[in-house]
Formats: sequence, structure tokens, C-alpha cells
Amino acid sequence: MKKARRYIADAMLGKLAKWLRILGIDVAYERGIGDQDLVRRARSENRHILTRDRRLVQRRWSGAIGFTIIRDDLWPAQLRQVLQESMPPLSIRLLTRCVRCNEPLKPLSRNKALRSVPPYVHGTQKRFMHCPLCGRIYWRGTHPERIINRLRPFRIPAGSNRTKIGGNT
Repeated sequence: MKKARRYIADAMLGKLAKWLRILGIDVAYERGIGDQDLVRRARSENRHILTRDRRLVQRRWSGAIGFTIIRDDLWPAQLRQVLQESMPPLSIRLLTRCVRCNEPLKPLSRNKALRSVPPYVHGTQKRFMHCPLCGRIYWRGTHPERIINRLRPFRIPAGSNRTKIGGNT
């Protein structure tokens, strides 16, 4: 079985990185990373580079790394491009990664969540997830519903957490 493709996004693609993480895709992103550090990290972590910088791809020291040159300025078109051009197709696992750290989320018991979430949230939610790296806590409130509504034009099934999407058709 092939491993899922891992990405690293250049400094110009923060919003794309966030939306790919929402889809459960492993995307490294650092706001101020320079080109050489980006390429070095892509090599060492075996990541495919997402970039808007055509010159980055042409530089000698960037050879032998996978690149996708993102054509559009707006994140919806950028996301659509990555989903359509991904080979192998991406495995979508909605809301399973921390949008801040990129870490896979872990279940958190209601008892442990009690000290960290507002009382109303604790009283109305049964399931919680947390990021083991930054400690951020997630639950299924209205925010995930808004996210799913924003993703409707991409035809990503909201109920499936293992949807395969993308690839050249």
C-alpha cells in the first residue's frame, strides 16, 4: 500500500495549507521559511512542495524534489488544483489534524476536557479531540458545520472520513 503524500507549502500558501489540514492532509507550513530551508526540509521529510514561485523550481539546488506550482491567488482554486492533480488520489479525513500544528488529533475524554472548555460546550458536547503538540481542543459545534458548507463546492462527502479524492481524470 502506498504511503499518503505529504506536502510542504511555501510562505505564500498559508491559507491553502490550513484548508488541506482541515481535510486531514499532512501539510508542513512555516510562515517565514526561506527557499533553501523549504527545499532542505522537503528533502529530509520526503515532502512534495506546493509553491507559487516558479523560480524556486528552476534553481539548481531544488532538483529531484516533487513540486506543484500553484497557479491561482485564491485558496478555493488552489485547493481545487491540488485535489485534482494529486497522484495518487488524496485520502480525505475531515477535521482530523490540528489546523495550527498539523499534528493528528487524539481523542480527549469529557472529564479531561472539563477544565479546558466553556461550561456550555462541556454540557452540550460528548466528544472532544485535542492536539498533543499545542494542546488545542476541538469539538463538533457550529464551526465544523460551516467548514463542511464551505467545502460543498468541492464535492467532498461530509459523512466520510476516508474519502479518496483527486487524481487526473
